[in-house]
Amino acid sequence: MSDDIPEVVVNRLPLYARALTRLAAAGERVVSSQRLGGELEVTPAQIRKDLSYFGRFGTQGRGYDVDGLLERLRAILGLDRRWRVCVVGVGRLGQAVLEYEGFARQGFHMTAAFDASAAVAGRTIRGVAVRAMDELEASLAREPVDIAVVTVPAAAAQEVVDRLAAGGVRAILNYAPISAHAPPGVVVRQIDPVVTMQAMTYHLKAPDGDR
Repeated sequence: MSDDIPEVVVNRLPLYARALTRLAAAGERVVSSQRLGGELEVTPAQIRKDLSYFGRFGTQGRGYDVDGLLERLRAILGLDRRWRVCVVGVGRLGQAVLEYEGFARQGFHMTAAFDASAAVAGRTIRGVAVRAMDELEASLAREPVDIAVVTVPAAAAQEVVDRLAAGGVRAILNYAPISAHAPPGVVVRQIDPVVTMQAMTYHLKAPDGDR
């Protein structure tokens, strides 16, 4: 994918795909940009602009073929293939990630897990064996993964990200409350629910005059 495509556009594509999936399930065959925008609170002009980065879609006056556009978006996002995922840190959050069935339905298959605790390593969660952290590099060399989910404490996160990147993992989803860095060619996305809630409280404060 071209580097000149804004990240905010890429981030909206899965939302378009999700809305189209719902429409297809409801038996819809054609959808206008206005209707699709109404589903997502995005302007029709923004949808048309976003899609224009990837080619020509739809027919003026008729709209978009739901199944055809969904198929194109899935191909653009790489959702038409199987992705191998590992989880590093199998505490409550890591275990919840391993147990969540929705990932597999979307093509993300949990193939490995690692934890620093001797009490956790050796367990099997939904068919995935949890290995010790000192097995990480050898395991990645033997059975590569595409995406890693990091759910370790903040103090350990950067070291884990470094080891994953060195082991050939090119996409890392980091739940640890720290902004981890990776070398060029490795995509890191941060998810911090606390920071998100802290931003939301702005809207829950006293009336505007007291802000």
